[in-house]
Amino acid sequence: MWLSDSQSTFGEFGVGMTAFGLALIGLGVVLFFDAGLIAIGDILFLAGMSMIIGVQKTVFFFTRRDKLRGSVAFFAGFVLVLIKWPIVGILVEAFGFLNLFGDFFPVAINFLRSLPLVGRLLSLPGIRQAVDRIGGYPSQYPV
Repeated sequence: MWLSDSQSTFGEFGVGMTAFGLALIGLGVVLFFDAGLIAIGDILFLAGMSMIIGVQKTVFFFTRRDKLRGSVAFFAGFVLVLIKWPIVGILVEAFGFLNLFGDFFPVAINFLRSLPLVGRLLSLPGIRQAVDRIGGYPSQYPV
Protein backbone atom coordinates (compact mmCIF):
# COMPACT_ATOMS: atom_id res chain seq x y z
CA MET A 1 0.00 0.00 0.00
CA TRP A 2 1.09 3.64 -0.30
CA LEU A 3 1.41 4.05 3.47
CA SER A 4 4.40 2.78 5.41
CA ASP A 5 3.91 -0.05 7.91
CA SER A 6 4.13 2.28 10.91
CA GLN A 7 1.49 4.59 9.41
CA SER A 8 -0.64 1.82 8.00
CA THR A 9 -3.29 1.60 10.70
CA PHE A 10 -3.61 5.36 11.23
CA GLY A 11 -3.52 5.98 7.50
CA GLU A 12 -6.25 3.47 6.77
CA PHE A 13 -8.46 4.97 9.46
CA GLY A 14 -7.57 8.41 8.12
CA VAL A 15 -8.63 7.52 4.59
CA GLY A 16 -11.89 6.14 5.95
CA MET A 17 -12.52 9.19 8.10
CA THR A 18 -11.76 11.57 5.22
CA ALA A 19 -14.06 9.69 2.84
CA PHE A 20 -16.82 9.46 5.46
CA GLY A 21 -16.40 13.18 6.20
CA LEU A 22 -16.76 14.09 2.53
CA ALA A 23 -19.79 11.79 2.27
CA LEU A 24 -21.42 13.48 5.28
CA ILE A 25 -20.74 16.92 3.81
CA GLY A 26 -22.38 15.81 0.56
CA LEU A 27 -25.30 14.26 2.43
CA GLY A 28 -25.71 17.44 4.48
CA VAL A 29 -25.91 19.49 1.29
CA VAL A 30 -28.42 17.10 -0.29
CA LEU A 31 -30.57 17.15 2.85
CA PHE A 32 -31.26 20.87 2.52
CA PHE A 33 -27.97 22.07 4.03
CA ASP A 34 -28.22 20.28 7.35
CA ALA A 35 -25.69 22.15 9.49
CA GLY A 36 -25.12 19.22 11.86
CA LEU A 37 -24.13 16.77 9.12
CA ILE A 38 -21.91 19.33 7.42
CA ALA A 39 -20.15 20.19 10.70
CA ILE A 40 -19.53 16.53 11.56
CA GLY A 41 -18.29 15.97 8.01
CA ASP A 42 -15.85 18.88 8.35
CA ILE A 43 -14.50 17.53 11.61
CA LEU A 44 -14.07 14.03 10.18
CA PHE A 45 -12.39 15.43 7.05
CA LEU A 46 -9.84 17.40 9.09
CA ALA A 47 -9.24 14.52 11.50
CA GLY A 48 -8.78 12.12 8.59
CA MET A 49 -6.26 14.41 6.91
CA SER A 50 -4.35 14.65 10.17
CA MET A 51 -4.27 10.88 10.48
CA ILE A 52 -3.10 10.41 6.88
CA ILE A 53 -0.26 12.93 6.72
CA GLY A 54 0.29 13.68 10.40
CA VAL A 55 -0.62 16.62 12.61
CA GLN A 56 2.55 18.63 11.94
CA LYS A 57 2.24 18.34 8.17
CA THR A 58 -1.45 19.20 8.33
CA VAL A 59 -0.74 22.35 10.35
CA PHE A 60 2.09 23.22 7.95
CA PHE A 61 -0.21 22.67 4.95
CA PHE A 62 -2.92 24.98 6.27
CA THR A 63 -0.48 27.69 7.42
CA ARG A 64 1.64 27.92 4.26
CA ARG A 65 1.81 31.43 2.88
CA ASP A 66 0.47 30.48 -0.55
CA LYS A 67 -2.46 28.55 1.00
CA LEU A 68 -3.42 31.19 3.56
CA ARG A 69 -6.40 32.59 1.62
CA GLY A 70 -7.85 29.10 1.16
CA SER A 71 -7.27 28.20 4.81
CA VAL A 72 -8.98 31.35 6.08
CA ALA A 73 -11.94 30.77 3.75
CA PHE A 74 -12.21 27.08 4.70
CA PHE A 75 -12.19 27.75 8.43
CA ALA A 76 -14.48 30.79 8.09
CA GLY A 77 -16.95 28.57 6.25
CA PHE A 78 -16.65 26.00 9.03
CA VAL A 79 -17.46 28.68 11.62
CA LEU A 80 -20.42 29.85 9.52
CA VAL A 81 -21.74 26.29 9.44
CA LEU A 82 -21.33 26.04 13.21
CA ILE A 83 -23.37 29.22 13.79
CA LYS A 84 -26.19 27.77 11.64
CA TRP A 85 -25.53 29.59 8.36
CA PRO A 86 -24.96 26.41 6.35
CA ILE A 87 -25.65 27.72 2.83
CA VAL A 88 -23.23 30.64 3.09
CA GLY A 89 -20.81 28.48 5.07
CA ILE A 90 -20.63 25.70 2.51
CA LEU A 91 -20.11 28.22 -0.31
CA VAL A 92 -17.24 29.88 1.59
CA GLU A 93 -15.86 26.43 2.46
CA ALA A 94 -16.02 25.37 -1.19
CA PHE A 95 -14.07 28.48 -2.19
CA GLY A 96 -11.45 27.65 0.44
CA PHE A 97 -11.35 23.99 -0.60
CA LEU A 98 -10.74 24.95 -4.23
CA ASN A 99 -7.96 27.32 -3.20
CA LEU A 100 -6.36 24.71 -0.93
CA PHE A 101 -6.59 21.66 -3.18
CA GLY A 102 -6.81 23.25 -6.64
CA ASP A 103 -3.23 22.22 -7.46
CA PHE A 104 -4.25 18.59 -7.04
CA PHE A 105 -7.01 18.62 -9.68
CA PRO A 106 -4.76 18.00 -12.74
CA VAL A 107 -3.23 14.97 -10.99
CA ALA A 108 -6.68 13.61 -10.11
CA ILE A 109 -7.98 14.19 -13.65
CA ASN A 110 -5.00 12.38 -15.17
CA PHE A 111 -5.62 9.47 -12.81
CA LEU A 112 -9.33 9.37 -13.73
CA ARG A 113 -8.43 9.45 -17.43
CA SER A 114 -6.31 6.33 -16.96
CA LEU A 115 -9.32 4.35 -15.68
CA PRO A 116 -11.05 2.25 -18.35
CA LEU A 117 -14.68 3.42 -18.23
CA VAL A 118 -14.19 6.87 -16.70
CA GLY A 119 -11.32 7.64 -19.09
CA ARG A 120 -13.53 7.06 -22.12
CA LEU A 121 -16.24 9.25 -20.62
CA LEU A 122 -13.79 12.09 -19.89
CA SER A 123 -12.42 11.88 -23.45
CA LEU A 124 -15.74 12.66 -25.12
CA PRO A 125 -15.57 15.93 -27.08
CA GLY A 126 -17.77 18.22 -24.96
CA ILE A 127 -16.74 16.73 -21.64
CA ARG A 128 -13.01 16.88 -22.47
CA GLN A 129 -13.03 20.68 -22.89
CA ALA A 130 -15.01 21.19 -19.67
CA VAL A 131 -12.72 18.89 -17.67
CA ASP A 132 -9.63 20.57 -19.14
CA ARG A 133 -10.97 23.96 -18.12
CA ILE A 134 -11.77 22.77 -14.57
CA GLY A 135 -8.41 21.02 -14.30
CA GLY A 136 -6.53 24.15 -15.30
CA TYR A 137 -5.06 22.79 -18.52
CA PRO A 138 -4.13 25.51 -21.01
CA SER A 139 -6.31 25.67 -24.09
CA GLN A 140 -4.64 24.58 -27.28
CA TYR A 141 -4.24 27.07 -30.07
CA PRO A 142 -4.96 25.94 -33.63
CA VAL A 143 -1.85 25.74 -35.77
